[in-house]
Amino acid sequence: MFERIYSFTGIAHMTPGQALMIGVSLLLIWLAVKRGFEPLLLLPIGFGGVLANIPIVGITGPDGILGILYAAGLQTGLFPLLIFLGVGAMTDFGPLIANPLTTLMGAAAQMGIFLTFIGALLLGEYCGFGFGLKEAASIGIIGGADGPTAIFLTSRLAPDLLGPIAVAAYSYMALVPIIQPPIMRLCTTAAERRIVMKQLRTVTQTERILFPLVVLGLCILLLPDATPLVGMLMFGNLLRETHVVERLSSTAQNELINIVTIFLGLAVGSKLSADRFLQVETLGILVLGLIAFSVGTASGVLLARLLNLLLKGTLNPLIGAAGVSAVPMAARVVNRVGLEANPNNYLLMHAMGPNVSGVIGSAVAAGVLLAVLG
Repeated sequence: MFERIYSFTGIAHMTPGQALMIGVSLLLIWLAVKRGFEPLLLLPIGFGGVLANIPIVGITGPDGILGILYAAGLQTGLFPLLIFLGVGAMTDFGPLIANPLTTLMGAAAQMGIFLTFIGALLLGEYCGFGFGLKEAASIGIIGGADGPTAIFLTSRLAPDLLGPIAVAAYSYMALVPIIQPPIMRLCTTAAERRIVMKQLRTVTQTERILFPLVVLGLCILLLPDATPLVGMLMFGNLLRETHVVERLSSTAQNELINIVTIFLGLAVGSKLSADRFLQVETLGILVLGLIAFSVGTASGVLLARLLNLLLKGTLNPLIGAAGVSAVPMAARVVNRVGLEANPNNYLLMHAMGPNVSGVIGSAVAAGVLLAVLG
């Protein structure tokens, strides 16, 4: 009798790997609650990870709630696209329009994606990690510090790696305040960090409305594979800037993105099951993701230093670090480091230019990889 009852319990069927992954998932929840690291995503991802490692139940199977969410939202690419719609509705592209030069910094920050792509290929070729072209591309996109883009590309190219790649992408986004400042200080001088930039010009509403339409048009003509991501981003921004559909804009910024964030986090968490996550490739992904993010940060700063030489010292190179698309956290970190060097140095709005450019840049990089490898 007691043996029969015991056989129905989770203790009887839980493997050491499942217990370990439940611990990892609880750590993600702790980081979200106690440390405030991307709580909107790490909390549902961590909880989804706990559910994914429940013995026997099959909650991640085709008929389980997590399996249904994954099939409906991630396999189809729906959730990342809806997230981009909400991000577009919340994003002010004014700083980028006012200073188009910052586009170059957003582009430079994508260097980490392509260098890490090469690194992942080398690991696959010489170290037995089993990374092919599609897996390497999915790992490299972590360097863009854009979770929805990483999920969108990985679900298309290497769905088996979705769990570790999503966790790495969002973990490094959450760790921006820790990872970026040392790199920013290493790549700049104290005098450069003290540079005060002049106030940005006022951007007209006409410019704000034309911007998403022009960007979408260029994307359709030059890189159609990036249009799903860029198109939803620009549609959300158009809702914001026209000021004639406030209800739709408000819904995209609040109710819609909040609901999708819950489902997205749970669906990503479903890939944290022990049989999928506890592999040697996972460690390689985490290390390569950190390299990708670090290289992206340094590339943006170094290009900004070069531009500063051409502009005769009027550009603070710190803003190049915001070229990774962790919006708006990267811009806030730039502002904080700038204030540490000079209490009168407010760089937030200047950093938002490369920051929002990085969002577009990571989507374009994903489109390039999809066009070549998809």
